Amino acid sequence: MRILRNLSFWIAVGVVVLIIAYGATGGAIRRETWFTVLLFVGLASSLNILLGYTGYVSFGHIVFFGFGGYIGFWAIDTLGMNLWLAALLGGLVSALLALGLGLAILRLRGAYFALATIGILEAMKALVINIPALGGPNGMELNFSVYRGYGGAATALWMVYWSVAAIALIVVITSYIVKKSKFGLGLMAIREDEDAAEIMGVVAPRAKTWAYVISAFFPGILGVLFFFKQGIIEPGSAFRLQLSIEMLVMVMLGGSGTVLGPILGAGAYQILRGTLLTSDLELLGMKVKDIQLAVAGVLLLIIVLFIPVGAIGWLRTRSATLRRILE
Repeated sequence: MRILRNLSFWIAVGVVVLIIAYGATGGAIRRETWFTVLLFVGLASSLNILLGYTGYVSFGHIVFFGFGGYIGFWAIDTLGMNLWLAALLGGLVSALLALGLGLAILRLRGAYFALATIGILEAMKALVINIPALGGPNGMELNFSVYRGYGGAATALWMVYWSVAAIALIVVITSYIVKKSKFGLGLMAIREDEDAAEIMGVVAPRAKTWAYVISAFFPGILGVLFFFKQGIIEPGSAFRLQLSIEMLVMVMLGGSGTVLGPILGAGAYQILRGTLLTSDLELLGMKVKDIQLAVAGVLLLIIVLFIPVGAIGWLRTRSATLRRILE
């Protein structure tokens, strides 16, 4: 394949492999830290397929992570389904949800679409709270005996780490393939000028919907893996608007519309976020709580005002060589 001969492809894959290897060669603390980085790499790269390639800003993309997580968690807890089958089920259900939603809301553009995604996130959260089979407002918990089927809790943690690592790598590869395909060129034409793209033969509604479906499939899988690891799922943690906003920051920080950007953005933001969460910060003599959210807002503002193309986009403007090797 021509893609395999592209240096930019191997740079993106190589960075993810290095993250995976580094997280796997330390103790439990390092593994958990870089597990979160890999989770965010997968989430940010999947969002980039919609945001970066079509230009549609979604503030509710975490709905697929939460809803897919709930469906897979329920299948494991109630039906005794194998984790990987449950993860696939979570991804497929999220993709189907995106298909239905996409047909309805992708007719909207700009701020109207962004506002609609926030409404969908809150609506899905309210829906889950009112379904007794999904645990209602209290959520669900896994019986500890479930982990015995995977070699015990300690083995299950490593299993989930490698599973999330594999999904993150697959998302990055998928993102690259989409970008280099005729389908991806159509998406980027929509981003630049949707009306002109349609005149040139791009079937915009269909292309946008399929981009939405692809970008929703992987968060659904990651949601199942994450909540299986946690052993508990609740509406508040599954449908967090702040996580959707942080995903946007990661994509735009690294470079919206690039393959490498969301990877570096996720890594940089998670390191900063982890540092802020574990530091005792004080302002005017008072301890500051959730300061990472304020930092995320400031970062987003700075990026939009001064470097809208993100770090990788900025580097690509420096020279023709960087444009060739950074995607």
